[in-house]
Amino acid sequence: MTQARQDDDSPAIRVQGLTTRFGPKVIHQDLDFEVRRGEVMGLVGGSGAGKSVLMRTIVGLNRKAAGRIEVLGRDVDRLSDGERQRLRGRWGVLFQDGALFSSLTVLQNVEVPLRAHRQLDRRLQRELAEIKIALSGLPADAAHKRPSELSGGMRKRAGLARALALDPELLFLDEPTAGLDPIGAAEFDRLIGDLQRALGLTVVMVTHDLDSLYAVCDRISVLIDKRVRVGTLEELERDPHPWIQEYFLGPRGRAAAAAASRQRQEA
Repeated sequence: MTQARQDDDSPAIRVQGLTTRFGPKVIHQDLDFEVRRGEVMGLVGGSGAGKSVLMRTIVGLNRKAAGRIEVLGRDVDRLSDGERQRLRGRWGVLFQDGALFSSLTVLQNVEVPLRAHRQLDRRLQRELAEIKIALSGLPADAAHKRPSELSGGMRKRAGLARALALDPELLFLDEPTAGLDPIGAAEFDRLIGDLQRALGLTVVMVTHDLDSLYAVCDRISVLIDKRVRVGTLEELERDPHPWIQEYFLGPRGRAAAAAASRQRQEA
C-alpha cells in the first residue's frame, strides 16, 4: 500500500453534486467525490452502480446532467478547447479492453498520444515510446507486434504503456486485472504499485478485484445508492451498510485480507 504525498493539500480530483443519467435512468445523484494527490483510490460498487461511468465522466467521455468537476485544480467546464486539450495531456487512461488500435503495432499505439500532444522529432518520439513499453513490463520485441498477436495480459500492459506516454500526473485504470489469472493479476498489481511510487502518480482504479484493493489502494470509494462512501479498508470494514459488510467481510473479502496479511509478513 502506498503513502499519499502531503506536499499539496488540494485534491487531484474534486467532484461536487454530480448527477449522471442515461435517459430516465439516474446513475449518480448529487454525488461528491475527492481524490488526494499521490494516493491510489479504488472505486468499487455493485453491478450497475456506475463505476466506469464516473471515471468516464471525469475524463470527459460522458456528459454529466449536473454538478462540478475539478481536475488538478481546473474546473473542466470553464476551460477553453486549448486548455482542455492541455489538461488531458496530464492524465492517462487504461480502459478495460486496452482500447488499442488493432491495425497499429504496440509501438505505434504508444506513439499516438505523443503525436497528438507533443511536438517531437520522429527519433525522440520512438525512443520515448520504447521507454514506456519497457516501463510497462513488456519485452522489447512486443513493440513491433499488433494487439491480435498479444495475450490478454500483454495487451493490458500495452494499454498501460500508452496511458503513460505523456508522463501523466493522473492515471485512470478501468478494471485493470479483469480477465487475468491470479498470478498475472498479482504481477499487474505490483507493477501499478511500483509505478505509482517511482513516478509519484495519483491513481484512480475501477475494480471488482478484492486482492487489488488490499494490495495497492490507500483508500476506497464505494458507489452505493447513487452516492459514494469513502474510507480506508479498516474504516469500510466497520461500515454497517449490508452491501459493504458482505463485500469486505464475506468469504472473498476475508480471503483477500488474509492473503494481503501474509504478503506483508513475508515482505
